[in-house]
Amino acid sequence: MRAFIFPGQGSQSVGMGKALADASVHAREVFQEVDDALGQHLFRLMSGGPESDLTLTENAQPAIMANAIAVLRVLEKEAGIAVADKVDFVAGHSLGEYTALCAAQALDLATTARLLKLRGRAMQAAVPVGEGAMAALLGADVDKAQALADAAAEGEVCTVANDNDPSQVVISGHRGAIERAIGLIKEHGIKRGVLLPVSAPFHCPLMQPAADAMAQALAKATLQAPLVPVFANVTAAPVADPDAIRRLLVEQVTGRVRWRESGAAMFAAGVTDFVELGGKVVGPMIKRIAPDATVTSAIGMDDIEALAKAL
Repeated sequence: MRAFIFPGQGSQSVGMGKALADASVHAREVFQEVDDALGQHLFRLMSGGPESDLTLTENAQPAIMANAIAVLRVLEKEAGIAVADKVDFVAGHSLGEYTALCAAQALDLATTARLLKLRGRAMQAAVPVGEGAMAALLGADVDKAQALADAAAEGEVCTVANDNDPSQVVISGHRGAIERAIGLIKEHGIKRGVLLPVSAPFHCPLMQPAADAMAQALAKATLQAPLVPVFANVTAAPVADPDAIRRLLVEQVTGRVRWRESGAAMFAAGVTDFVELGGKVVGPMIKRIAPDATVTSAIGMDDIEALAKAL
């Protein structure tokens, strides 16, 4: 069994998608469709920067999605690979869940781009800059991370945001609480804590205003049943019902990204072949979760051609 998986925020870089667009008209069509949907020159920003603008949440989220869908579109159009025929599940990390839904045709490309633009803006606006923070805990499992977060909270928000793999957990909340947590890592038997260069504390209760905004937007969005089930971040379980998908996407804004559990559940369900499209971020996490799985990634034309032969 096979799963296509999609990266989340942080995987953006200036130049992303440019070589693919130079090589394929189908990739160019994806980037143009996203530009048209958003009414901005996002692909110009992806190609040439500046990096400070590309890193803005409202730009990074649709850019990462567009890059991955461009890879998929080339695979579909030039290699004749159909998701419904070759893939059993799709999944994505945080914003990557929207990419997964687009890949499975639950959301069309223009709708996905607009939802992610709104999601990025709403998440940025939910907490004033400087009031929130996130930190990666290395050498921590989720129980150690939650115990640390509880100890550091002192009445503020401090919680596990991303359970990425057996060796990496991310916490999120008020800046003071996150800084206290970093100061307590040795006491909790955690190897290292690193403040992340993010502009807002994602996947924690402070994001409730963004969740409310997404609830309104998703209620109006056209969402079909996906071609294959999508593993939802907040349940680490497959979902195919459109109303359930809407509800889980809203919960995802404030809820924990259960990527470790998702990877383990997909492997337990029989998935042995994981393919990351548009990045090399979540695939290595899967390899740490399920060492016996085969993990590959596809970013450029050479990767796509090799993947097409393997499929």
